[in-house]
This record gives sequence, structure tokens and C-alpha cells, in this order.
Amino acid sequence: LIPALPGDLGIPVLLVQHMPPVFTASLADNLNSKSKLTVREAQEGDAVEANHVYIAPGGRHMIVRRTVEMGKPGETMRIALNDNPPENSCRPSVDVLFRSTARYAGKNAIGVIMTGMGDDGAHGMKEMKDVGAFNIAQDEASCVVFGMPKEAIKIGAVDKTVPLEKIAELVIRAGNGRPV
Repeated sequence: LIPALPGDLGIPVLLVQHMPPVFTASLADNLNSKSKLTVREAQEGDAVEANHVYIAPGGRHMIVRRTVEMGKPGETMRIALNDNPPENSCRPSVDVLFRSTARYAGKNAIGVIMTGMGDDGAHGMKEMKDVGAFNIAQDEASCVVFGMPKEAIKIGAVDKTVPLEKIAELVIRAGNGRPV
């Protein structure tokens, strides 16, 4: 998915992958070499910028928050990392990121849930949908494991279910405010 996104996507991408420490840095480096976007492992306090992909470090939850900085107009979206207990037996947990996204990005967010075991992400994605975010799930036929998308679909958290190869197109359209 990440290499299929254009370098001028116009929105930031935050990614949670159920991986242990060390492996997420390698994943970020690998994706950065294949992508037109800037891809890196997230760090505490990173400003969330368009055309950048931030990958949650293995073993740490990633959230977004809005900050106001003295002497600067408006708010800045920043990344915070924490070592809170695992959720859904995962750290990082997609639910943790999605809940903060619902709170701080609201209807301006796009949620994507892809192949994976369990139900991590389903409830956080539902919170995103409830505040007006547009949510996409990978379809069963293109998933290796349909658990996570299936659970999100089951609880009504998803707007569109599509094959893997169609997700980038939907993200681009939604990110540009075009009908999806």
C-alpha cells in the first residue's frame, strides 16, 4: 500500500504494524526506499506532516495529540509514544492510535484496516466512524488473515471494503476530498 501512494498525497499517514522492537525501524527503512513518501519510525514529539509516513515503534503505543506552541499560530498535530499495557494483546495497538485519531482528527481522518489476526483496531475504528471519519477495510479475498477487517466490518466501523490493490486509490480520493 505505502509504495502505491503518490509523493504529493497531501496528508500524513500513521501506521501500526504488530511487530517487536527493532523490526519496525527496518520496515520503515525498507518502505522509505520503495516509496515516494518519506517513511520513518515515529519518535516522541514528531510533528505530523503531510506526505510523511510514521510507523509506530515496535513495543510502544503511538497516539496523536494537538498542541499549541507559544509564539506560533494555531495547533500542531504531534506524535506521542507510551509504554502503557498491551491492548488486545498488542503493543503497539491499532485501537490506541485510532481512538486518539477519532479525538484529535475527527471527520478529517481516513482509517484503513488490513489483514491481521484478532480484533485490534475494530473498536477504535468504530470511534473514528462515529465522529465522521471515512474508513476502509481490506476484503477477505485479498487478506492473508481476515480477522481484523472482519471484526471492524461486523461492528459497523467500515464505509468501504475493497481488495488490497484498490485501497491506495480510495485513500488518494478521500484525502483529496473527492467522492469515494
